Amino acid sequence: QVQLVESGGGLVQAGDSLRLSCAASGRTFSSYGMGWFRQPPGKDREFVAAISRWSGTDRSYADSAKGRFTISRDNAKNTVYLQMNRLKPEDTAVYYCAGYHGLQGLLRTASEYDIWGQGTQVTVSS
Repeated sequence: QVQLVESGGGLVQAGDSLRLSCAASGRTFSSYGMGWFRQPPGKDREFVAAISRWSGTDRSYADSAKGRFTISRDNAKNTVYLQMNRLKPEDTAVYYCAGYHGLQGLLRTASEYDIWGQGTQVTVSS
């Protein structure tokens, strides 16, 4: 079973950038499709971005992330990244990485993911 650990969160100002990392244990990481979700204070968890398994050729983004966030993966390092640029106060949330196995395509629904990290806090001040 793959386990996930996020890092890279913190307190930044509006307009700044952050790169979140999600390190996976286990030898089957490349066979997992991966995604990032976030949970703003007092709100439900929401989809941010997803990347396909293996080479990560396919990617999907929430409208709020398009043009500002980039998801990528490095299978040699067992890591998936979320580069976040031009951050806004409304990006403040706990960010979670997640993985799914055995399904084709890019998944945007949290319940379809099999494994989750513990989350990392991102706070954007205005």
